[in-house]
Amino acid sequence: MKALVFHTFGGPEVLQLQEVPDPVLAPGTVLVRMQVVGLNFADVYRRQGNYHLVGEPPYILGYEGAGIVEQTAPDVTGVRVGDRIGFADVPHANAELVVVPADRVIPLPDDISFEAAASVLLQGLTAHYLATDSYPVKTGDKVLVHAAAGGVGQLLVQLCKAKGAEVLGLTSSEAKRAAALKAGADEVLRYDGDWVNEALAWSASRGGEPGFDAAYDAVGATLMDSFRAVRTRGTVVFFGMAGGDPPLVDPRMLMDTSKTLTGGDLWNHVTTSVERIRRSGELFEAIRSGRISLEDPKLFPLAEGADAHRWIESRSSTGKMLLIP
Repeated sequence: MKALVFHTFGGPEVLQLQEVPDPVLAPGTVLVRMQVVGLNFADVYRRQGNYHLVGEPPYILGYEGAGIVEQTAPDVTGVRVGDRIGFADVPHANAELVVVPADRVIPLPDDISFEAAASVLLQGLTAHYLATDSYPVKTGDKVLVHAAAGGVGQLLVQLCKAKGAEVLGLTSSEAKRAAALKAGADEVLRYDGDWVNEALAWSASRGGEPGFDAAYDAVGATLMDSFRAVRTRGTVVFFGMAGGDPPLVDPRMLMDTSKTLTGGDLWNHVTTSVERIRRSGELFEAIRSGRISLEDPKLFPLAEGADAHRWIESRSSTGKMLLIP
């Protein structure tokens, strides 16, 4: 089979399409012919040598995708050859064939395309647990969403709006501001202004106590600004470091303001097949009902994976990027 591989850590130029041995089916797994592979920032970090990778060189990136089951191990039940499936946490997805543990399989309904599945699973499951577990958003909440034009950001905006919240987004450019507004944010500010004071003024104009009930921060370096933006007894959800390491937080500040800091990692919330399927089913239903609208993804042939990595690293993209084997 063909796979997008690299032998040494480095820039996008280390990626190349090569012929590699087909993966070997193991007990409890199924073999999937990939139709679409999701590209995420974690793939960039792994290529650079900053994230854990499974196996030895040549390395194969990718943890998310969708395809058709070609073969099942004898001990697998509930999954059949020909089934349309997706997954969000299986290594070596940047290839024509992937071995998927049966408990990681997410069945795809007929009305959910491969492209939609690979666009929504990893980022959608992240947005889902953030809005339902890390801070359960409710009607009337005022919510601040960092990086609101990104893949997780746009979905998080939409889920919060569907729960009845008022949402202020933050982005880095006018194009991204437009994308976040299109996703449903009530207002969007840019990072290059005095966004904290502007956000506080906006929250005050909506009535009630100034400040936000919750701030979802995937930037990291902005963590203390997020604390300034939330109200007394408000919550900051920290779930990423796209803008650099966060500063240390003084617990005395949390005590004095009764504010809450909570961390977020998807894999602490999606630990079983039942959880994967339940949460994915809720995302699929949100797509059907129109509560979630997916921006058209940007498609790259798998052979042009290096170009896809350059594009995502440019941070000029909005929405999802997909690789097509």
